[in-house]
Amino acid sequence: MTAAALKPRSPVAAKPLVEGEFVFTEGDFRQIAAMVHGDAGIALPDAKATLVYSRLAKRLRALGLESFKDYCALVAGRDGVDERQRMLAALTTNVTRFFREPHHFDHLRQQLLPSLIGAARSGGKIRLWSAACSSGQEPYSMAMALLAAMPDAAQHDVRILATDIDPNVVAEAREGVYADNLLAGVPDEYRRRWTRPARGASGDVQMAEELGELITFRELNLIGDWPMKGGFQAIFCRNVAIYFDDPTQHRLWGRFAPLLKADGMLYIGHSERVAGPAIGCFDPAGITTYRRNAEPVR
Repeated sequence: MTAAALKPRSPVAAKPLVEGEFVFTEGDFRQIAAMVHGDAGIALPDAKATLVYSRLAKRLRALGLESFKDYCALVAGRDGVDERQRMLAALTTNVTRFFREPHHFDHLRQQLLPSLIGAARSGGKIRLWSAACSSGQEPYSMAMALLAAMPDAAQHDVRILATDIDPNVVAEAREGVYADNLLAGVPDEYRRRWTRPARGASGDVQMAEELGELITFRELNLIGDWPMKGGFQAIFCRNVAIYFDDPTQHRLWGRFAPLLKADGMLYIGHSERVAGPAIGCFDPAGITTYRRNAEPVR
């Protein structure tokens, strides 16, 4: 045997998954995808590799890192908790707007609220939940629809819970300040009644205080623990489950069901469908609208 044959071979470098400024291998992608799925339930198929690279390359530059291997080591370690949250925020698409999918708000105002308002004025409660509120356009739209139907809502036990996994967008939502062009979907009457020019920000708009008084903003991971005990008459969870795999979606629908009162409404995104074991808990009530049916007789 020759000396050349005895010489150990150099390890073969992993082939880059995406060509670019930083080395990004299939192993890096798999590790990031596993963390994102474990933390937030978001499924990242192979087709998302280029998106993951483009969005996280900015973080590598900001941190002065040389490779995705170094980045994975950081976010997987004890000292990477904050950066792991930033990674999740970078990979989450916060596409939202006021009165998105307006048929849901029409249904809320015309079909659900009339009976709830009478009960609330007699001492009952109204509880609505925006389960992925992003930067706040959805819960503020809910509040405007509610106040349009019940101008005296603040005098009764009426609350909207608004939650999101990303603390940054929750902070934006709580502030309630938006660029004027983002209010395109708000009806003119609502805009006159419930928006004001923002202080110190030319062209920006501030949501009226009476809207904010109805809404409680909180951070919440939809695949984590939920402190709420339920009793909601409506849950909006729209265009979020599409990022989950089927088992995670099925668990989510199953967790919503017991938190909704009988005849309570679940509003979901236009590309989503309630499926899995929880399907028996809901009856279709319109376009991407589901009614919580009564508990089965035991």
